[in-house]
Amino acid sequence: MTTKRTPGMYQRKHTGTGGTLCPPKKDTTIPEFPDENVCPKAESKKEKKVEFSAFVERANPPNTEFRRFYERGDLPVQIDHGGVHNRIAWKVAIEKLDFHHYLPIFFDGLREIEEPYAFLSEQGVYDMMQVGSQKVLPVIPQLIIPIKTALNTRNRSVIVKVLKVLQALVKCDENSQNLVGQALVPYYRQILPVLNIFIRQNDNLGDGIDYGQKKRNGGLGELIMDTLEQFEIHGGDDAFINIKYLVPVYQSVIFN
Repeated sequence: MTTKRTPGMYQRKHTGTGGTLCPPKKDTTIPEFPDENVCPKAESKKEKKVEFSAFVERANPPNTEFRRFYERGDLPVQIDHGGVHNRIAWKVAIEKLDFHHYLPIFFDGLREIEEPYAFLSEQGVYDMMQVGSQKVLPVIPQLIIPIKTALNTRNRSVIVKVLKVLQALVKCDENSQNLVGQALVPYYRQILPVLNIFIRQNDNLGDGIDYGQKKRNGGLGELIMDTLEQFEIHGGDDAFINIKYLVPVYQSVIFN
């Protein structure tokens, strides 16, 4: 037996969805689940990207020895603004410098990201390694702490800068004694742990083309691999086993 419908049982005007583009409202009420092991999946508008603490940049205060000495006027360098690009002008011949004093100061400035400190420290390191390559070997123990401090900032631009300097460092005396690379082997424990963290940090472009390959700023993992290969080539017989211990994914370029 059917009951007679009253006017209140019908939809009122403008309450339906027929003939309109408005989608029906979703039922947002969470149903009750008898099983305690089953939980409703809450809808999130946008999933947050998880950033692991190992890759987060560390504090990099502007308190480097290089900045302190430069502001005090105790460094024999200044910027030469002539020409297209800025260059570094030395007030004293590089051969006459005390490398035990100045080279660690310039290496400490590698973690600088402000100008002119970043440019002067980086270019100063390259100039001193190029001109005074014979004086670099005795100073290696004093360079480890500045290198480790710069890598531990976890700043990608700083890491790229330090990696390029390390490649030049192990090759600075390859035409003579070739001992700088071997002198770095005992200090791999201070240098390589951060490289092991970022060694898989490559940009996945799919089938795209990387038009900025020459800059090598995007492929941090590839730059780390190149640096480790230079370490092995110039590090002597014990280099590979020490690299493999700290960076297990590394494969030798000499024994394979």
